[in-house]
Amino acid sequence: MIQFEEVIKKYPNGQVALEDINLKIEDGEFIFIVGPSGAGKSTMLKLITREILPSSGKILFNDENILQFKEGKIPHLRRKIGTVFQDFKLLLNRTVFENVAVPLEVVGKKESDIEKEVSSVLEKVGLLDKAEYFPSQLSGGEVQRTAIARAIVSMPQVLLADEPTGDLDPKTAREVVKVLEKINQDDKTTVIMATHNAAIVNHFKKRVVVLEKGKIEKDEKEGKYESD
Repeated sequence: MIQFEEVIKKYPNGQVALEDINLKIEDGEFIFIVGPSGAGKSTMLKLITREILPSSGKILFNDENILQFKEGKIPHLRRKIGTVFQDFKLLLNRTVFENVAVPLEVVGKKESDIEKEVSSVLEKVGLLDKAEYFPSQLSGGEVQRTAIARAIVSMPQVLLADEPTGDLDPKTAREVVKVLEKINQDDKTTVIMATHNAAIVNHFKKRVVVLEKGKIEKDEKEGKYESD
């Protein structure tokens, strides 16, 4: 469970990124955070991973106030959270398999376990046959699915997706979100996707939280998004 309580985020230049945010996200939910550029979507995701801190308010993760975590506990928090970015952040000199294996190598998993777990997650995202390909040999959708596989290989409790379809054509974008939906349904992973893609949001009919100038304008269980 993730909960924002009276969260405000002001940047040093005086910009108010988020204002009076109260939001509760239950385990296993799939939620779209929507709004135009500058609405505060990415700021909200960065607060969940403690990449940045709010100016005031509380953020709870599994009923613990993450703002009170000592530095040594922050890596443990982040291991429970997988993140998918718009620009992929893959290592171009490593194969699909090697890219997905990175989080497991970081925590010192045995080679036999890495082989098994990476193969399993590549099968889940439909890329087992591309395991030895390099990112430059993949389509845009395949690259993003590789990034998703890397984000979920450690079985995180929460998956954050920051504009993951921003550079993809409509058909490929829908396929990528179907992968996220499958992860949500099969693994009970909480998925929080920030996007301004109204077509995607309206197609999948999930919970929608609309941000406008840093404030929550709407929060609907099966919402729609009417972008300008």
